[in-house]
Amino acid sequence: MPEYQHDQIVPFKDSSLSKKRQVAEMFNHIANRYDFLNHFLSGGVDNYWRRRAIGELRLLHPKTILDIATGTGDLSAMMAKRLRPEKITGIDISPGMLEQGRQKMARLGLGSLVHLQEGDSEAIEFPDNSFDAVTVAFGVRNFQNLEKGLQEMRRVLKPEGKMMILEFSKPGKGFFRLVYKTYLRHIAPRVGKIVSGNGAAYQYLHDSVNAFPEGEDFKQILKKTGFTNVYCKKLSLGICSIYCGDKDHDLIPQKTVITA
Repeated sequence: MPEYQHDQIVPFKDSSLSKKRQVAEMFNHIANRYDFLNHFLSGGVDNYWRRRAIGELRLLHPKTILDIATGTGDLSAMMAKRLRPEKITGIDISPGMLEQGRQKMARLGLGSLVHLQEGDSEAIEFPDNSFDAVTVAFGVRNFQNLEKGLQEMRRVLKPEGKMMILEFSKPGKGFFRLVYKTYLRHIAPRVGKIVSGNGAAYQYLHDSVNAFPEGEDFKQILKKTGFTNVYCKKLSLGICSIYCGDKDHDLIPQKTVITA
């Protein structure tokens, strides 16, 4: 299975640990400041991005949702209120982020609707065809093997279900792109280091966003891994993008019934 450039971007370049374990350790270190920094560094617009992304699922009326790389559960909590499904399951490889998320769900009175548990995006411990919708917000860059993670997302999605990915991207050419690159490269890592004590996490943000195969390139990868009706919507002049795709019923292998 091919590697993409972003698969090789890691938080701690001198570490011998796999990308997956490095990412888990990084988020464990910043878990208690993660929500604050997200909202602060984005000027609060990250909540707008989540609302727009959730809107892509509204017509589906999903009853069961899997939120991968759920972190502290911001997307899960918003989906619970806006989509009113029967159950949301959030998985993440960082125990520290999940603990923050469970506390958040308890405060919001969502503990019985949103269940958060440890889980690996590349080895999802649910049967085939389990969920009406599968989502990832700002986490697909952290997959150690992009195609494997996407294939797992499709596997657990029900036929005629929908996948939604919200991810950082880069603005087009022009002055705004230059300002954004300067902010992501110099300002965000410095602020992140001051507030969280971990500058590497926000340097990794810059490096992984730069390396991620966005836009048309990512749409082609989604199609390659079996998603259909793939589309992309850019937000905030291209800083962020929504990617969606379906799992068509006609493309699900049918079991052969042998009769005497």
